Amino acid sequence: MIQELSFTESRPEGYDADTRVRFRHRRRPEAGAASGRSPRVQWADTAKGVCIILVVAWHVVVKDYLQIDWHVGLPVPGLWGTLGEQFLPLRMPLFFTISGVFAANAVQRPWRTVGRSRIAGFLYLYAVWLLIHTAVLALAPDFPTDRATSVLGLLAQLTLTPSNLWYLYALALYFTLAKATRRLPRLLVGVPAAVLSAVAAAGLLATPGNRAGLYQNLVFFLAGLYLRPWIERWAATATRRRLVLTSGAYAVALVAMAAAGAQRWFGVWPVVSVVAVAFGVTAAARLARRPALSDRLAALGRITLPIYVIHMPLLALLHRLLSAPVSGLDPVAQSLLVLGYPILLTALVIGLSLAVHRGVLRLHGHWLFALPGTRRPAVAG
Repeated sequence: MIQELSFTESRPEGYDADTRVRFRHRRRPEAGAASGRSPRVQWADTAKGVCIILVVAWHVVVKDYLQIDWHVGLPVPGLWGTLGEQFLPLRMPLFFTISGVFAANAVQRPWRTVGRSRIAGFLYLYAVWLLIHTAVLALAPDFPTDRATSVLGLLAQLTLTPSNLWYLYALALYFTLAKATRRLPRLLVGVPAAVLSAVAAAGLLATPGNRAGLYQNLVFFLAGLYLRPWIERWAATATRRRLVLTSGAYAVALVAMAAAGAQRWFGVWPVVSVVAVAFGVTAAARLARRPALSDRLAALGRITLPIYVIHMPLLALLHRLLSAPVSGLDPVAQSLLVLGYPILLTALVIGLSLAVHRGVLRLHGHWLFALPGTRRPAVAG
């Protein structure tokens, strides 16, 4: 029997991270003091909520917004693209760091448990949704994203060169590596992962498709796994002063990297990403102390799987529907739309993804979100 992705018990300070999955189907009461949920859980959920919004927003900007023929005489589209680029060192490194934090207990379990509930579970979800993406994206041939157009192309995406769903593929590999090397000295595993990240970011290694993300983010998953106590302490002791310092450091790092054209310099991108993660954890921890804002973000952070797997096909279909009409609007109408379009479309895509998810569950499509027969959900992260 398939179990829906959901949380189990609330976690006290010494919680078992393996029993609380980061992707879920059912909504439960929003996090807060009344639910007994720890602030450490709240900050992580809040961070993941922000990250999934940034993921969708970036895809909206790059794959739809900047493909529209804007003739408004203002550099607004370019500004949106530049803004989105500033979050590239943050969103996936932070996502994977939190995934590593919540994987700490899972990798200690027997191979049979980890192999089925985590490794096989992630690969199953990746394969199922890759087939769905391939079919839907065929209906939008002009949508600018990776897609398989042949059997060999599909086989390559299933094995060597992951698709836009590479986060799921990466987690399967990362769990395998973390489990296989759990008894080795951490530096023996972490240092090569850091070097791999620097090599890939510097363009010194072939990275077709989404292999770059696969190579660059292993070190952040391992950092979350190995440094969980320090990361939790960093979040628990986050102060306003630290928020100012880390945000300033992140801004300075971005400006310096751009001014020097150092994005491809060996080691620069991983270092900037480390600064970004320090800022992201601090900001999420501070935000978690404001329930009016964080509760909704945390609720979103607990249902990231349906958004992640559904949003791209939806965006492709919306792009096919909207691109030509919006490009054909007169300059006055476009001027009214150009500034808020990415915000509106991001909200629409997220809302529709969750609506599709609810509809699929009502039609007993739970197998699309969990490996059939697993006692616990396949996805944690």
